[in-house]
Amino acid sequence: MIQTGIFTGYFPYALEETAKRIKALNFNTVQLDLSFKDMDLDTDSITKEKCMLIRNTFERYHLPISCISGYTNLVHPNLAKRKKNLDHLKQIIRFANELGSPYVISETGTFDPDSDWVHHPKNKTEEGYEECRAVIADLVEHARAHGVTFLTETYVNNVIGSVEETLRLFADVDDSHLGLLMDPTNYFEDHNIDQMDLTLNQIFDALFDKIKISHAKDVKRSSGMNGVKMADIDASEAHALRGVGLIDLPAPGLGSLNYDLYLRRLSNDHPDIPLIIEHLDESDVPRAKAFIEAKLSANGC
Repeated sequence: MIQTGIFTGYFPYALEETAKRIKALNFNTVQLDLSFKDMDLDTDSITKEKCMLIRNTFERYHLPISCISGYTNLVHPNLAKRKKNLDHLKQIIRFANELGSPYVISETGTFDPDSDWVHHPKNKTEEGYEECRAVIADLVEHARAHGVTFLTETYVNNVIGSVEETLRLFADVDDSHLGLLMDPTNYFEDHNIDQMDLTLNQIFDALFDKIKISHAKDVKRSSGMNGVKMADIDASEAHALRGVGLIDLPAPGLGSLNYDLYLRRLSNDHPDIPLIIEHLDESDVPRAKAFIEAKLSANGC
């Protein structure tokens, strides 16, 4: 059956307290964010000893780490900032197995200089694609050298933002150490959000064989055109994001995603896949977990 998990980053505590609180909510897996109040996990401070301490702490609470967050802007237009982003991601990949998972995840990023979440015209140019492809090919080579699989997460405002772009990337970087993080809400825009079932089926028909890990949030049309919407929580920018422009990205059960269809399609080919809840704060975790587990039960997943 599908395994319900949660990002550790929604629990802004020291390492032991984070694991304790997540286990108290009866989760059985986590996506690891390298962020704990009692640990320095900047790039040069990540060590084998710290990684094994993190892994062993979650294992003591019977919380296997199914995947690791490496989210960053892979194509930041400031080359010094891009190098810093990639150096940190590569350090996470280097120690992924010590952390307990062979999967490290990031979206592909945008050429916008001010926000990691908004579209930039260069994203949809051949030059932009080739620049991004080269970065990902290098990351995959690095991942292969360390026995790790790099998972890309498609997002509409990034360079790799559609089913077609995702397929092209996998054709151009044809390597078993590249996989896909499936989050169907990331494929919806103004033009397709009213074609929910058609779009979901297209996503899975095209990409089902690339999927390694899945996410659970929601999607709905915004009440009006807005900028980048962020929640006021003690978490990374990636966890605070709640939508851009005409699309809102709330917690699971608070939008219009057809969860019945999503979970049936997911479980058809990946019956034991981890499904990681996101886009919420700690107080909303029990509700979101109950929603997901009710949907899984109703659909025999």
